Amino acid sequence: MIKFDKDIPDELIETCISSEDILQGNWILAKRDQVRLPSGNLGQREFLVHPGAVIIIPVLDDGKILFERQFRYPLNRIFIELPAGKIDPGEDLLLTGQRELLEETGFEATDWVYLGLQHPCIGYSTEVIHIFLARGLISGTPSRDEDEALQLFAMSMEEALSMIQSGELTDGKTIVSLMWAEKFLNGTWQPGPAFNS
Repeated sequence: MIKFDKDIPDELIETCISSEDILQGNWILAKRDQVRLPSGNLGQREFLVHPGAVIIIPVLDDGKILFERQFRYPLNRIFIELPAGKIDPGEDLLLTGQRELLEETGFEATDWVYLGLQHPCIGYSTEVIHIFLARGLISGTPSRDEDEALQLFAMSMEEALSMIQSGELTDGKTIVSLMWAEKFLNGTWQPGPAFNS
C-alpha cells in the first residue's frame, strides 16, 4: 500500500510569486498566479476557487438509490447524478447534505454516514466534494429553487454500475461516490477520516 506523507518534498513545490483575480462570479472566482517551479523557472497557473460541495447517496428502504436527471448547460445535455450542492459560507457539511437532500428530493434521512471526499478537478479548481450516505429516508416535499428543473428516479447499485460501464452515466462525482458506497455497503471499506480536505 502506498503511504502519502503530508510533508511534501521541496523538489515538488510550486511557490506563488503573485496572484490576480481574473473574474469574480456569483459564487466562483477565477485566479491567475505566477509561480516559481521546482526547476527554478517561472510558470503561470490559472484556476477556479470553489466553495466546496456535498454529494449524497440516498438509499431507499428497498435498497435502491435515488438519482436525478438534470440538464447541465456547459455540456448542453442531460446528466444522471446523485443529489449534490455547494457549501454555503460557514455551513456545517452535514447541514449542507441535509439541506440539499430536502431541497432537491423532498426526502429527509435519519441515518447519515460520512464516507470520504474527492477532489474532482485538481488541475484547475480548488473544489473538494464530501460524500455522505443517507438512509432511513422519510418522504416530504422538495423545496427547489423556482427555476430548478430535475427528474427523480430510483435504481439499484447494479443498474447504476451497468450505466457507468455503458457510458450512460458519466458524471465524475457520482461515479466516485457510487464506488465508495458500493465498497462501504458490502463491508469492504470503512468510512474515511471525517472532513479532511
